[in-house]
Amino acid sequence: MKVTALFLVTHLLLFSFTALSSDSSGTKEMIVYKFDITEEIAPPVWRQTQAAFKQAKEVHADYILIHMNTYGGAVDVADNIRTKILESEKPVLVFIDNNAASAGALIAIACDSIYMRSGANIGAATVVDGSGNPLPEKYQSYMRSTLRSTAEATHRNPKIAEGMNDPRVYIPGVNDSGKVITFTVTEAIKNGYCQAKAESVEEVLKKAGIRNYEIVEYSKTTIESIVDFLLKPAVSGILIMVIVGGIYFELQAPGIGLPLFAAVIGAILYFAPLYLEGLAANWEILLFVAGVILLLIEIFVIPGFGVLGIVGIVCIVFGLTLSLVGSMPSATSPIDLPNPAGFLKALLTVLVSIVISLAASFYFGSRFLESSMFSKFVLNTTQKTTRGYMSSHVTAINMVGKKGIANTILRPAGKVEIEGDIYDAMAESGFIEKGENIEVIKFESAQLFVKKTGIRS
Repeated sequence: MKVTALFLVTHLLLFSFTALSSDSSGTKEMIVYKFDITEEIAPPVWRQTQAAFKQAKEVHADYILIHMNTYGGAVDVADNIRTKILESEKPVLVFIDNNAASAGALIAIACDSIYMRSGANIGAATVVDGSGNPLPEKYQSYMRSTLRSTAEATHRNPKIAEGMNDPRVYIPGVNDSGKVITFTVTEAIKNGYCQAKAESVEEVLKKAGIRNYEIVEYSKTTIESIVDFLLKPAVSGILIMVIVGGIYFELQAPGIGLPLFAAVIGAILYFAPLYLEGLAANWEILLFVAGVILLLIEIFVIPGFGVLGIVGIVCIVFGLTLSLVGSMPSATSPIDLPNPAGFLKALLTVLVSIVISLAASFYFGSRFLESSMFSKFVLNTTQKTTRGYMSSHVTAINMVGKKGIANTILRPAGKVEIEGDIYDAMAESGFIEKGENIEVIKFESAQLFVKKTGIRS
């Protein structure tokens, strides 16, 4: 009897411990995977969404919760995200903390359950450009169709979803004002576009009937953090300055050195994140490279500055600009067209960065090149007529055929010394190093052109 009593007491204690280790309902602890969409809908958000869904699968999440506050963004990115949500094997909840506008509304409608904070809004899904003006009908048609199909997939009224884009949609009691639909919390609940009002993530989970849970939050990897940093507009502007400044300083010194290395590293850091995010296409990067090549040919091979130089500069500017801009699908073009909403902003960023870089290069360049390190490569003294110097136009027309030496490096312009006098001159092709023997071959457009005849002994 004593043994039996001891056995019963032991099992009673084990049962009590097990009961205390679980909730009152006896269900297992649920894993809720949470990530945020609190910025403009752009390629970085799509990358984070993919990573978040992958991590959610790895931790065996039972639910996925999106904490949202966005005014919208790129339609193609939003379409990718909503497709990812619709294909999810696990229920996806969204907590609209303040705004789910435009592309954000499309993503929210794709979720299984929608919860909104007091004062939040959902809707206004008209596709607009950077100035807020509606884009052509083909873009609106695509957005309306996507909204309808998304609402149908999540068992919501597709006419209401369409009305978030098209003010012509008439729904008695819902949209009879001729304006696009934007719901408050109360209106969204009334029309089946919100399950309930909630003021926090914890309240969302409580109203969703999830009692015993653990929240696992999305965390960026080191690489993702670096990529996000490099994609910031200010950082992109600085990298453009490094690229332009590096090219400028490299043209001022002979050989290949640190400026060119800095320009190459700047170009890699500029284009690599944009390429990984799907912003920079192969042809846009090649456009930039082609521009640099054309500019170098114009400077070092062809005398003067003409068509190739101008085309090269245009290619560089547009290569840098288009790489910053997302694309929009077009039914009439074999390639995706740049998103007009961001093109002008990107162009302004590129042009301002180039101007600042060139201004800084001109200002600091003279001081840098006059330093002891570079003094042997450049002419940094004042050439006065009292010391025997004269302008090239005085006797230049009679200089053809005369020989002398390069007084400075010609890249392709520089100074030459002929019969003890110093003249401005232009290399016919390539570079002419300081000290090389030269011969004047022609005088054209008030400019002496010379060729090298060998290194001075």
